[in-house]
Amino acid sequence: MQYNSDEALKLENQLCFPLYAAARKIVGEYTPHLKPLGLTYTQYILFLVLWERDHLLVSEICERLMLDSGTVTPLLKRLEVQGYLRRERSEDDERCVYVVLTDKGYSLKDSVRDIPLKVGSCVGLTPGEAALLYKTLYKILKVE
Repeated sequence: MQYNSDEALKLENQLCFPLYAAARKIVGEYTPHLKPLGLTYTQYILFLVLWERDHLLVSEICERLMLDSGTVTPLLKRLEVQGYLRRERSEDDERCVYVVLTDKGYSLKDSVRDIPLKVGSCVGLTPGEAALLYKTLYKILKVE
């Protein structure tokens, strides 16, 4: 679609806006489920990564979450203080920091098991539409 410069500046013609608004809406659907557990959405997705594979380098977590270390490190510090994980420096290279879940961090998994299904039912997409959207978003992110 070709727009003149004024048309190109209309909010309704921006791909970024519906992506931004939809992301905020979906993340907002998690809040009532995560708040009673004392978790933010970002903490939740960090746990998803660690439940999938524990004992990861901070850099690996950043890569998986598509976040920088300036965002992830304070998050890890808070969760460490709360007893959910611990950070361990590599014996071979002290610049490398591993993140390891504690028993408390593992046990939290049982409390969030039903959240994806609850949130998924609020989105209003058919399974086919959801799969297509998922594929399209990862295409935008250039992740195969």
